[in-house]
Amino acid sequence: MKKTIKDLYGSAILFFYFLKWPYLVGYPFLYLNGLNQNLILDLLWLICLVLVIKDIFTMIKNREINRCKKRNKTK
Repeated sequence: MKKTIKDLYGSAILFFYFLKWPYLVGYPFLYLNGLNQNLILDLLWLICLVLVIKDIFTMIKNREINRCKKRNKTK
């Protein structure tokens, strides 16, 4: 049972790491071209959207931290 959970967790990490951007962009395109609405696919798209927003927020936060460190070193 533990191995199965670890395998599912690893698969989810790989899926969301490599496919969040293509899925975020591609799913609305498919939906507009006639894909039937599916609750599971909609939830996956929302999860990808949240992860992309989190990545952007983290990138901005890290950039600000690095700027503060550089300012403190020059003083």
